[in-house]
Amino acid sequence: MSSNAHQIYDVPLPDGGEWDEPRAPATARRRKRKEKKQETWLAKRGHMLSYAGLFLFSVLVYFRPYEFHPALGFLSTFAFWIALLTLIIFLPTQLALEGNLTVRPREVNCVLLLTLAAMLSIPLAIEPSLALETFTETFSKAVMIFIVMVNVLRTERRLKGIVYLSLAASFVLAFTALQDFLGGRTAVEGYRVAGAIGGMFGNPNDMALHLVTMIPLVIAFFVGTRNVFKKLFYFAFGVLLVGGTVVTYSRGGFLGMAATMIFLAWKYGGRLRFLIVPATAVMVLGGVLMMGSYASRLSTIMTPGGEASASARQNLLFRSIAASLRNPLFGVGIGNFSIISIHNQVSHNAYTEISSELGLPALVFYITMILTAFKGLRQIEREILESGDKKLYYWVTGMQASLLGYAVSSFFLSVAYQWYIYYLISYAVCLRRLHNERTRSVDIQVTPRRMKQAI
Repeated sequence: MSSNAHQIYDVPLPDGGEWDEPRAPATARRRKRKEKKQETWLAKRGHMLSYAGLFLFSVLVYFRPYEFHPALGFLSTFAFWIALLTLIIFLPTQLALEGNLTVRPREVNCVLLLTLAAMLSIPLAIEPSLALETFTETFSKAVMIFIVMVNVLRTERRLKGIVYLSLAASFVLAFTALQDFLGGRTAVEGYRVAGAIGGMFGNPNDMALHLVTMIPLVIAFFVGTRNVFKKLFYFAFGVLLVGGTVVTYSRGGFLGMAATMIFLAWKYGGRLRFLIVPATAVMVLGGVLMMGSYASRLSTIMTPGGEASASARQNLLFRSIAASLRNPLFGVGIGNFSIISIHNQVSHNAYTEISSELGLPALVFYITMILTAFKGLRQIEREILESGDKKLYYWVTGMQASLLGYAVSSFFLSVAYQWYIYYLISYAVCLRRLHNERTRSVDIQVTPRRMKQAI
């Protein structure tokens, strides 16, 4: 029995130690446990300064305070310097913590390949200077911050901090949009509101896209909480975001919002989903029909010839598809589609924006990135349902709906190089890392004494 026992105990422990026979002194065991705790703390709490820089950078990106008052004009270049300082702190910290420049899940690999395609398109572009400007001023910044986020967002508190910041920006956008609409301040096309925050929210379609990706999270939080006051808060917040989306009169925003609501009705409907999903669709359609001008605007989705802008979008779609087929490998160059477009317009479609400017392989990377994030969240959902532990369930389902909303709405917008999708993908990667960490932490830890008892 004793000879066999040595063979049984001579295997690695779950925490990386060994079965000692005889057992190590108590002081040595305590020291080893302390060292292990320190390593775990560093792994989880590392990048504290990088996270502070990321949070401050996100504040400047989301709120753009220098646009609200002239005295804050000096902050207009502050985002660049914050991003640069964050990178300077991040790189050596990441090398010290993990010995590499970044973790490499499939989403990160897809973004890196997409970046390579963009770089290769610059010297081959119709106008290389325009391609270089688009790459350096827009896309490269989104990629660098994405790399920082997937490595820095490694705790639930950090994820909540960034998401809640995004929700706060959504509140400001929706509230001011409704204020402007009710006050008759419809600066876009005479009946649509413009975003109170400029930059990536200055266009009503872009603002609608952001709100569409935030509505599912609010719905998920509403369903997931049992606190009555929180439910009332999230219900009011959700109504506000829906109202803000409606007054943008964005057709793509409406389709994305409808898709997310039907998706969540299916997820949360349980055994009654076959009744709840049709009821949700009827409610959405009924709400549209009650608003005459909004219904008239949305009707052009099915009859594009009925409105000049919708017809123009259809022509742009065909032009961008033709450009993709004529330049299948490297495209016409990042940011260069407007040169061969109709009246120097962008493609108004994130997918053909990628295919026409970066090539068809880049489109594969882009779609794979989104699908991988979605499938990863779906896998977490299945594992959570099997284990009965639903702490992350509503975050995961809400994030799935956010990705779906982006995938639908971005079919009508040229936003492939903007921040929207890269923030969402980083949230998905963080949720997967959190789930994996929690799964490891609940594994049964077998002690030598328990093994002896079992024998």
